[in-house]
Amino acid sequence: FSVVNAVILKPVPFPEPDRIVQLQILRDNAVFGTSVSPTKFMVWRELRGEVFSDLTGFMTGVPLTITQGDAPQVISGGRVTEGFFRVFGAPIARGRGFTPDEDLPNAAPVVVLSQSFWRNRLAADPDVVGKTLSMSGVAYTVVGVTGEAFDVRELGDPEVFIPLGLDPATADHAHTFRAAARLAEGVSLAQAQARMAASIDAFHERYPSAVQAGESFTAVPLREAFVGDSGRTLWVLLGAVAFVLLIPAATVRSLLLFGASRRQRETGIRAALGAGRRRIVQQLLTESMLLAVVGGALGVALGVAAMRALLLIDTAGLPRLVDVETLFGIDWRVAAFAVAVSVGTGMLFGLMPALASARVDLNGVIKSGGVRSGHDRRNNRTRSALVLVEIALAVVLLIGAALLIRTSIALGSVERGFSADNVLLLRTSLSGTRYASTASVERAIRAGRERLLSMPGVIEVGTGHAVPTRFDSAVPFNVVGRDLPQGEFSGVADYAVANPGYFATFRTPLLRGRDFGDADTGGAPGAVIVNEAFARRFWPDGDALGARVLIGGGAMSILGDEPPREIVGIVGDVRNRDLGAEPAPTMYVPQAQLSDQFNAFFFGNIPLVWAVHTAASPTSIAEAIENAIREITGVPVIDTETMEQVVSVSTSRERFNMLLMSIFGGAAFALAALGIYGLLAYSGQQRVQELALRLRL
Repeated sequence: FSVVNAVILKPVPFPEPDRIVQLQILRDNAVFGTSVSPTKFMVWRELRGEVFSDLTGFMTGVPLTITQGDAPQVISGGRVTEGFFRVFGAPIARGRGFTPDEDLPNAAPVVVLSQSFWRNRLAADPDVVGKTLSMSGVAYTVVGVTGEAFDVRELGDPEVFIPLGLDPATADHAHTFRAAARLAEGVSLAQAQARMAASIDAFHERYPSAVQAGESFTAVPLREAFVGDSGRTLWVLLGAVAFVLLIPAATVRSLLLFGASRRQRETGIRAALGAGRRRIVQQLLTESMLLAVVGGALGVALGVAAMRALLLIDTAGLPRLVDVETLFGIDWRVAAFAVAVSVGTGMLFGLMPALASARVDLNGVIKSGGVRSGHDRRNNRTRSALVLVEIALAVVLLIGAALLIRTSIALGSVERGFSADNVLLLRTSLSGTRYASTASVERAIRAGRERLLSMPGVIEVGTGHAVPTRFDSAVPFNVVGRDLPQGEFSGVADYAVANPGYFATFRTPLLRGRDFGDADTGGAPGAVIVNEAFARRFWPDGDALGARVLIGGGAMSILGDEPPREIVGIVGDVRNRDLGAEPAPTMYVPQAQLSDQFNAFFFGNIPLVWAVHTAASPTSIAEAIENAIREITGVPVIDTETMEQVVSVSTSRERFNMLLMSIFGGAAFALAALGIYGLLAYSGQQRVQELALRLRL
């Protein structure tokens, strides 16, 4: 419940959190990613004042390079529109936020600092407003510092904020940032969703060629947008916990019934001395409540320790767990839940034995010495029914655990389309004025690859912006020569920048055609490599090799200079986003053939990944590889990990679920066995006189 509380129930840490919504795009009534385009944002901005008090576009995790001391460092930045601080209720401790004029293309560069950046990196300089800060080769003027209470960890935890700089007259349909809004006073969520759905007509009127079939707009509460589809899994696991709770509770009820049977003579004597039925029930219920409260207190302590151990091992990629330590604080929801469970189980499973004990026949009990065979038979039937329920619940959990184990095994043996063995991944930020042109990035990549290939133990080197299981870019395209209705594209496919050596590093097979080479430069004809799923879907009866595609379909200004590209190769299918999902159609383009505009945008916001295939364990030469990349590019390595770690993270949710269900199933089985033992032990005890007679005979 602590995890459910932290992920699902806890409000987002902003003022009036229920009035903040995330603006999203639907395709056939299903969420089509979380990113939106500048053109859609400009249409929604016209709802400001009517539906929204304010709205913002924002992009976090933007790598920015600063120089402190002798070594450059990479920090996480956020590109935001001028309404960002109002939508999220950010207190400004010093200076101000952005003005509308500063949030335009080619405006003077300004920056708002986070409280932590100001304190930790600038020593809380009281005169920081008005000073300049150099980031990625650009001098930004500091205009403000956010307050200490502004918690943006769930938004990506940017250290600084710079304007997104959207053009009001944009024609850019690329989905590149997220959008959020604050509901206007008196506007309900349902009203906002209705107006968002209706705004598709205005968008269609303004951009008739950009509306896709089945597309619509909506607004969802920010907390719901953060949780996504994780909520269903957590509620199912909480249901499994309820099963585990019911099993020992049923066992305790059986034990209380045992005790009630053994204490019938005592209860009869108390009644004979004047104790009323209510008094007897109160006494027995107090005993069961004491057991429940003490057990609940011990359970909280044990639960905190077990949860700490589990989540420090693996958080399973659950959203909103920005700081696992925050889970271990007992807030009012967790405290109320613990009390309710303890008191509820004590009342529910202690009341029936107490009522049964209070219904005594004084004469019969005293004369028979406390033995009431009919009463015992009823209790035995009740205990037998409880044991059957315990076994049934345990079997359900064990079956669930077995199914999840089977799923985990299947994921381990699935055909991935790549190899993770001995592959080291390093990310660098090639942003700023030094790498503003395509040629400058190409020179750095070429020099870095040559340097790394000359190192002992390095077999192959590839670069790109995404690696298998971590693709996050999809763009539309048109097949050159195919007629389409207005506003339609030939299709949408995953998109990746991949340079020479990329496929060889991951051992992705080249099925037909050729790989990228050093000849695929900016002056060469446009080339693209697609996967088998792409060729199979869009050329079911023909040959994709040699065909030409226009990436962006002519409807994305950021790809306005994109030439038609010839499909020069077809590679095997790779599971780009999830090992459990079928491979998606994918297009790969060489970095050297990007336009300067797209190159600056792309690598200004997304780090470049260096993938290095080594002969032995990649961690043994990781430091030498980092030093070589830093020397060649002049920028630090942001982070380093192995491809095996990436694969492990991609399957962490399934492993987490399997581990929990296995623990729950094992605990349920053990507790059900304990219940059976209790029933048989008591039954044997009740039959001592009968068995003695049998032995005597």
